[in-house]
Amino acid sequence: MTVRPSSQGILSDEHAEKRGEIIDLLKKAYWMELETVMSYLANSINPDGVRAQEIVESLAQDVQEELGHAQRFAQRIKELYGVVPGSLDFAAEQSYLQPPEHQTDIVHVIRGVIEAETGAIEHYNRIIEVTDGVDWVTQDMVIEILHDEEGHRRLFEGYLREYEAEGLA
Repeated sequence: MTVRPSSQGILSDEHAEKRGEIIDLLKKAYWMELETVMSYLANSINPDGVRAQEIVESLAQDVQEELGHAQRFAQRIKELYGVVPGSLDFAAEQSYLQPPEHQTDIVHVIRGVIEAETGAIEHYNRIIEVTDGVDWVTQDMVIEILHDEEGHRRLFEGYLREYEAEGLA
């Protein structure tokens, strides 16, 4: 059985270069999500104090959602004829999401989450721009994930405003 390349769309030979660019952007998104999972996991366990509970619960829930995003990015990489990278290609970048020195420093965690979500939002907007008119499937997927990230950022901005109003940030 011979396999015929697609004659149109992102899977066509004429879009091989653009497909490579999109795969690279998706790989970065994949790593961003996996790094966020690691950091959210740590920050959903480490914090202490009564005020930390809501943050801990929110991050514990977000771990699963962010992992789901990574899985979706990985699947799309494969669909575009890319190879999902293994752990040796990972390079940590999210210094702002490292656990704070003091486990009661919830504001540090909140600010780190806002920074991570902002970075994701910026990167996903870039993917949406690059895929416009050439890869509707990736664009639709990333728009949906972008919606999740904007919701996460908005939630944590609300937490930060509460801490600021009480003079704790």
